[in-house]
Amino acid sequence: MPGLRFSDHVIGDGPTFRKHACRLALEGAISKRIDRAYASGNRGLWVKSKCLNREEFIVIGWTDPTGARPHIGSLLLGYYTDDGRLMYAGRAGTGITVEELKRLARRLGPLQAARMPLDVPPPRESRFGSPLELSRVHWVRPEVVVEVTYLTWTEDNLLRQVSYQGERQDKPAREVVRSPPHP
Repeated sequence: MPGLRFSDHVIGDGPTFRKHACRLALEGAISKRIDRAYASGNRGLWVKSKCLNREEFIVIGWTDPTGARPHIGSLLLGYYTDDGRLMYAGRAGTGITVEELKRLARRLGPLQAARMPLDVPPPRESRFGSPLELSRVHWVRPEVVVEVTYLTWTEDNLLRQVSYQGERQDKPAREVVRSPPHP
């Protein structure tokens, strides 16, 4: 099965095992409770320990909220390339409290821009996540830096399983570049 590596049965020190999996650039490790017999399916016996990455990105816009979510749907994220181009990285909607959504709406509102700040338009569809509807996007000047966690980059250079961690007021947006991939 591509992308899945089976290992020998190992008992003990799960955190160290997970750290090794992360160093090998794997998505994480799956373990089973030792006090229960094997059973297929999700019955609370299996635990997934993900290898999350943490990085800063520039807010380049936001989407309209849907449903009962107030203020902002998701943040659109970007980074600068070595030659100074602003590139789309993906979206972050998870991990933002209602209070933080309100604060971000107040912070980003005055930064709204009539034109997309990116050098290359974002893809409208990706293998992961819902399509990006450009008619629901509010572009902003690339001035606000946020920190997120994410699982990995996709083959089409988009962040996967992104979670907002907070704003970084100590880092200028022009210094935000994509980190090199793990070895």
